[in-house]
Amino acid sequence: MKSLICGISGQDGAYLAQYLLSKGNDVWGTSRDANLGTFGNLRALGIFDKIKMVTMVPTDNHSVLDTIKSILPDEIYFLAGQSSVALSFQKPGETIEGIMLSVLNLLEAVRVIDMPIKIYNSSSSESFGNTPRTAANEETPFNPCSPYGIAKASAHWLVSNYRKSYGIYACNGIMFNHESIFRPPGFVTRKIVSSACRIAKGSTDKLSLGRIDIVRDWGWAPEYVEAMWLMLQQPTPDDFVIATGEANSLESFVSFTFETLNLDWKKHVVLDSSLKRPSDILWSQGDPRKAETLLGWKISTSMHGVIKNMISEEMRQLSKC
Repeated sequence: MKSLICGISGQDGAYLAQYLLSKGNDVWGTSRDANLGTFGNLRALGIFDKIKMVTMVPTDNHSVLDTIKSILPDEIYFLAGQSSVALSFQKPGETIEGIMLSVLNLLEAVRVIDMPIKIYNSSSSESFGNTPRTAANEETPFNPCSPYGIAKASAHWLVSNYRKSYGIYACNGIMFNHESIFRPPGFVTRKIVSSACRIAKGSTDKLSLGRIDIVRDWGWAPEYVEAMWLMLQQPTPDDFVIATGEANSLESFVSFTFETLNLDWKKHVVLDSSLKRPSDILWSQGDPRKAETLLGWKISTSMHGVIKNMISEEMRQLSKC
């Protein structure tokens, strides 16, 4: 089985590559410049030398078509594009183009090549917007609250349209928040864990956050990539919500992180209104029952486990410094 991962250098791409290698797959990864990338996540997992890297620009239709023609993968996983909701407010055009146009180019390339290539698209819970005290499922209407959410919703519907119009095997994995130590430092969960660990080591820095009353559904990233693979093993393509089904506030995430390190978070956290987004999702929770029933996928790590895993790895890295 030949697998092509677009966005292999990110959190999900690295864990997915590791998972696919464990299945015996021949794994390829794309980068805008395969010769200059550092691929730190792949190296951290000890799998960089097992991946075949290729240069591809997802927003360039010729680059995408040429790459897929040369590799002829059995399956393609699209995990690329700007992934920060906060940054999407600063760079809306880049975010929308990088996600929506890239997915369109992949779908068009597979349509033109006309071979049985399966596509997985990483859709997002951000497409739902607010789901007040309700767990969103595959039938919940989209109502995005950010340029990132708009881009993900548009790409989702492109996948659905090409599946219906051309019979392409293409799936959307509607991913709720899933975390790991491979999250970039700017992501709030990594920011919280990193700051708390530094403070536990003696730092006097304060952790600045915007609002902490938002509610999210946080899972463990290495478990979520298994769901991506499972979707492409089904006899017919479909869309699935991938989530824990649990809802927790950011305040509870912060509180448990500091508590795990024997710290009182209220002594170290500062609320800064300038960090608030122009609009924000107040409640985001997923209903994974369809994935549990049809894919046989179920999480084993709740938010508390996610935090403990991230703290363990963060402290290990700090001990090297």
